[in-house]
Amino acid sequence: MTVSDSPSPEFLQITRPHEITPDLKGQLVDCWTAVINAGGAVISPGIPLPPVSVRDVVPAAERLIDGLDPERGRLLVATIGGTVAGWLVIRRDLHPLVAHWGVVNHVQTHPRFRRRGIGTALMTRVREIAAKDLKLEQLRLSARGGLGVEHFYRSLGWTEVGRWPGALRVAPGDDRDDILMCLGL
Repeated sequence: MTVSDSPSPEFLQITRPHEITPDLKGQLVDCWTAVINAGGAVISPGIPLPPVSVRDVVPAAERLIDGLDPERGRLLVATIGGTVAGWLVIRRDLHPLVAHWGVVNHVQTHPRFRRRGIGTALMTRVREIAAKDLKLEQLRLSARGGLGVEHFYRSLGWTEVGRWPGALRVAPGDDRDDILMCLGL
């Protein structure tokens, strides 16, 4: 199946913890676990380095869900046929000095749905949400070096604004750059 043959994802924008059903929470955790174990750079504090189990990921997912708030943190989920294909989080700080920009993180596509345009669709939709719903002027994200994902983000208009060399220790002797990227809206 090519990207043009794939069904377009449907999107859920979740702004409050109570909007997450047990089934959706399970699918988010399943996706996150699969992405980490496939080498994805979405390891949050409290999650060990791969391989991970669902049990390892649940506490981080619960913290993420508990932090949802319409003004400060939203979850954007892409589904295909009712199944979670990918998701991301957009956050903002309401402090007046930085309230005009937001941070995108946890960008992930379930390995079963890779190469179908899910990541591009998520990044396109989050840009719309940031500008129209949150009235943001700029987005930022950081990406783990060594995976090539910065090329993906560049293709969507993001600009590399800096790097922290060797900031991320994936394993002993495997330090990666933290690539800082920005997108004007």
